[in-house]
Amino acid sequence: MRKTLIALMFAAALPTVAMAMPEGPGPMGDHMDGSRYGGQMHGMHGKGPYSQLDLSREQREQIRKIMGEQMHERRQLIDKYLEKLSPADQKSLKDEMEARHKKAEADVRAVLKPDQQKQFDEIQKKQAERRAEWAEFQAWKAQQAQKAQ
Repeated sequence: MRKTLIALMFAAALPTVAMAMPEGPGPMGDHMDGSRYGGQMHGMHGKGPYSQLDLSREQREQIRKIMGEQMHERRQLIDKYLEKLSPADQKSLKDEMEARHKKAEADVRAVLKPDQQKQFDEIQKKQAERRAEWAEFQAWKAQQAQKAQ
């Protein structure tokens, strides 16, 4: 049980790190998709396995789509096993994951310069708004499904 809980916490933490990365040009004006560097995918995971392949824009988009689907499937798998835990364990796990996420955000923010911190805060605010909109949509969707029955 303890090993499963630890594995779930680790697997759940990975997507949060990926979501912390802002979209679009970075603070230095470089393109996160690597298009400025001869098509290398520096923005996906740093110097990962794809960075030396000289991928076309279409290939980068296809790989990005595959990676996004994989992240979504991983999240579903985590949720599947999370449901098997007792409500108290579920709450503990979610609380610990949230605390670790907040700590990581604070650590990242501490590394940034003041102007970057301002931009980081703006990005965080936009992400929070998107999450709220998504939660509202999910609630509406569940309500519509109940009405249809």
